[in-house]
Amino acid sequence: MASGTRSQGAKEFAYCPYSKFRVGAALLAHDGTVFTGCNVENASYNLGLCAERTTIAKAVSEGYRRFKTIAIASDLEDQFISPCGGCRQFMREFGDQWSVYLSKPDGSYVEMTVGELLPVSFGPEDLKKKTMLTTQNGS
Repeated sequence: MASGTRSQGAKEFAYCPYSKFRVGAALLAHDGTVFTGCNVENASYNLGLCAERTTIAKAVSEGYRRFKTIAIASDLEDQFISPCGGCRQFMREFGDQWSVYLSKPDGSYVEMTVGELLPVSFGPEDLKKKTMLTTQNGS
């Protein structure tokens, strides 16, 4: 899993002076291009960026919209790193059937799909469905 090695390397660039929790990600596009990213914290905590969103944003900013795999790495030794809910929804924007590799520093990993990480999800196709808006007064 070459993406796993790249995600391990990407965490080396993490900017995490507050949490000291390094995360790296490597994203494989459909044409074989690999994008990497890391978490970037901010003194205003909620403005920080997760590695997964950083990596996907880099790819999207270069015109990519279809992905095969994302691998996520951290320094957690006792469990596999898993994306936060916001990152799961961000990944879901680009489909629910591409692979997500959750890894440990020793190279072991678990493979899941975006759909398995975020079941019964809401995606772009849901915005195209016909909706009926009814109110209590019938208007």
